[in-house]
Amino acid sequence: MPAFPGGRHAGTVVPLDRRNVDTDAIFPKQYGRSTARSGYGPVLFDNWRYLDPGDLDSDHAARRPDPAFVLNQPALRGATVLLARENFGCGSSREHAVWALRDYGLRDVVAPSFGDIFRQNCPLNGVAAIVLAPPAVDRLFALAQGAVLRVDIDLHARRLEAAGESWPFPLAPRETLLLTEDIDWIGATLAQRERIAAFERERLARQPWLDRSLPG
Repeated sequence: MPAFPGGRHAGTVVPLDRRNVDTDAIFPKQYGRSTARSGYGPVLFDNWRYLDPGDLDSDHAARRPDPAFVLNQPALRGATVLLARENFGCGSSREHAVWALRDYGLRDVVAPSFGDIFRQNCPLNGVAAIVLAPPAVDRLFALAQGAVLRVDIDLHARRLEAAGESWPFPLAPRETLLLTEDIDWIGATLAQRERIAAFERERLARQPWLDRSLPG
């Protein structure tokens, strides 16, 4: 099942007004002892989300949530879009960070910029990393101030809409394929087989010696 059937998603925004959020803040290293891709939602933003520390043996349902942390606001329960500041997902290449976001229920992360590896991991795991210009992100934070903000994201049109306003964002065709079709990187490459074949034909027409068999 693709992450974004039809290429659209509408959801409530969690405004995380922090810069340079690294992957250890998203998913603390003490929980990364499994390669399973599920079960990490309760430890998303663990050090900010709870008042008491946790470990692998913790009953997270019994831990004390920090009421000041945005994810714990009652009005934002069930939110599916995370709004952040620049350089979100910097630090290590920990794929568990994206797994935790998706397991919690977040489908999109909107920010002015991302850590490179984190952004590459997002579409592979059903999370859209949406890059908006800083003024657009500032405007979304302003709209979310003291109110519950809903956005509509169209991956094919590459536009985000909120409160009657609209902003464009870049998204590579391969990222769109990964998010809207039930495929992986290999499938995304094979979807371009006609273009690949055309390139090979054109290349051999220019460089026919490349088609020569090696001596036995």
